[in-house]
Amino acid sequence: MIDIFGNAVLDYQKGNYTEDIITFSSLDEEDKIPLPYLFRDYKEMPELEQKALDLYKGSVLDIGCGAGSHSLYLQKKNLDVTALDHSKGAIETCTLRGINKVAHSDIYDFKGPRFDTLLLLMNGIGIVGRLNNMSRFLDHLKTLLNPGGQILLDSSDIIYMFDEDEDGGRWVPDTGSYYGEVEFSMKYKNQESEPFFWLYLDYKTLETASEANGFNCQFVRKGDHYDYLAKLWLK
Repeated sequence: MIDIFGNAVLDYQKGNYTEDIITFSSLDEEDKIPLPYLFRDYKEMPELEQKALDLYKGSVLDIGCGAGSHSLYLQKKNLDVTALDHSKGAIETCTLRGINKVAHSDIYDFKGPRFDTLLLLMNGIGIVGRLNNMSRFLDHLKTLLNPGGQILLDSSDIIYMFDEDEDGGRWVPDTGSYYGEVEFSMKYKNQESEPFFWLYLDYKTLETASEANGFNCQFVRKGDHYDYLAKLWLK
């Protein structure tokens, strides 16, 4: 499998930045992921991410760490943080940036120690892909949490992307799937990824799935554009 994301962030880290990642989705026109944004510091992060990083406790696992900006910030505060990503290039980038603890692994294959905080930022819950995978995902996260541990995640309700009807409601096509399941592909330097699903969860759906799988769910803060920060912990 082509490591589009990893190749791009590694290029940026090594000073070979010439273009951004292009994304194509089942809901929208093509878009871009600006590589400099992935290397932002705390002051440049959205308030939701800043709030999540302020709520850390104990040891931290940064799931889907990407270029490692969240892990790097926490490490500089002398926290015990591990940066995890399935992208080899992303993990190499994290190492080059000076992150001490890294894990190159798919989340389901990661059987490491338990942590006090699991971070899933930049819509990190998206790695679940499809709504019917939530139970498996949350069950696995239980094996990575210390007693009293927490999960901090942000996501978006993408209902705004659908047409509004005369009554103010939204017209969502009846595809038989949850409307937050979006199919993506990425392109970088003439290489294109295989299509993959990314999950955007409205808060009510997250709360329902969490409760059904033995978690408490708390709405922490609303973002600027249909996004939110939530906290989960085991009942």
